[in-house]
Amino acid sequence: MAANFEDVAKQFVNFYYQQFDTDRKQLAALYRDQSMLTFESSAVLGTNAIVEKLSALPFQQVKHQVATLDAQPGVNGGVLVLVTGQLLVDEEQRPMNYTQTFQLMPESGSFFVFNDIFKLVYG
Repeated sequence: MAANFEDVAKQFVNFYYQQFDTDRKQLAALYRDQSMLTFESSAVLGTNAIVEKLSALPFQQVKHQVATLDAQPGVNGGVLVLVTGQLLVDEEQRPMNYTQTFQLMPESGSFFVFNDIFKLVYG
């Protein structure tokens, strides 16, 4: 079981969204070649493909607001993280609801994103 899995999840989520909101290309360090991102039902595999996908999203500015964060210990010392929240893009005044799930895996005293699933929530 990952030591302090809840602390790992909170620290990761804070760092991830801060990086995403300022410079998405810097997220490359969090992924590996075996990492997979599913963004709105479109899946890509590997660091380069993930960063390319995130960098090509059709907005310039984004601000994530985390509403809930739940975490569970995963297999092999990993951490499963579920986030819900709202995001504002560019000049949009109405926030969009989203959910995102991360599977973090340990590596050399830190963690990397093995799985990442993002979905907007409509309704």
